[in-house]
Amino acid sequence: MNLSSQPLDLKLKHTFRIAREARDVQNNLVVLLRDEDGVTGLGEAAPTRFFGEDVSSVSQVLTQSISLLEKADPFQIEDISLLLKDKFPKDAAARSAIDIALHDIIGKKLRIPLYKFLGLHRCEGKATSFTIGIDTVETMCKKVEEAKDFPILKIKAGMKDDVEMLRELRKITKAVFRVDANTGWTPDEAITKINLMEDLGVELVEQPFPVGSIEALKKVRRQVKIPIFADEDVKDSKDIPAFSDAVDGINIKLMKCGGIREAMRMIYTARAHGLQIMIGCNIESSLSITAAAHLASLVDHIDLDGHLLVTNDPYAGVTADRGRLTLPEGDGLGVKARCPAPVSFL
Repeated sequence: MNLSSQPLDLKLKHTFRIAREARDVQNNLVVLLRDEDGVTGLGEAAPTRFFGEDVSSVSQVLTQSISLLEKADPFQIEDISLLLKDKFPKDAAARSAIDIALHDIIGKKLRIPLYKFLGLHRCEGKATSFTIGIDTVETMCKKVEEAKDFPILKIKAGMKDDVEMLRELRKITKAVFRVDANTGWTPDEAITKINLMEDLGVELVEQPFPVGSIEALKKVRRQVKIPIFADEDVKDSKDIPAFSDAVDGINIKLMKCGGIREAMRMIYTARAHGLQIMIGCNIESSLSITAAAHLASLVDHIDLDGHLLVTNDPYAGVTADRGRLTLPEGDGLGVKARCPAPVSFL
């Protein structure tokens, strides 16, 4: 297989702020794999500094992967995934881009959509949450008004006035709230705030503490009623058992775990431990968001709105009508480039 890549700079509609950072542009890369029959597959890497990746590191991994994939059979995804993970253990977003492209190729060669290749049914009608980033209360209220058609809102938290902010937002919407603290709270702060959030329509709280705070998670879980989900703490399936009695659920992201193959392992591992599952995303185009959406029938909660937060998405794929997701028709991912084509490859 031949591998090519191209930068993809996604411009955000609003400055995206969470507890630890802010940005106006998300720097991603698009990957194209072409097999010996001329069948092509697309993938996307959306790296984050939190996990030690950026465009430069992803580009290096992709360059080093060219020779590894040159004679590979795209149907041998398991062998390829294990090889890449062994060689690039810390480069999940880069591996995810290749993994997504491999699944796209296979679906196209078999002339079936990805969900069928995975043995799943076409998931229709499940709603994604829509993310409201940290800002002034006034600006966050405006963002909520813009997202009035979405039945579920994911509110970024991790600041001193989180509860007051939620109270103001609740005055203008009846949407379900999911709160994501992005590691921004202390244990005592979390207990106080989460208990106050019970009357504000909060469905779950995500990653309240810094990575590795298992005992703090156990302490908080014993003293609150709202379910607690782990995100940054759980990168792949091997991380799940340690958190099985510390949280109620996990957030799986293709860019965090290394792609569809490992995401499936995470889903089955989480179910074996009685955990709820959310499938989430970074700031991504419709390319990788659609890849994740093919797994929607296996999860409890969906947070696939990264493509809805940008102004220059170069692909058409999964759609969200009032938050309700619909997969595209077509083989593989079913993703199409908008005109003109967003990237060109050698």
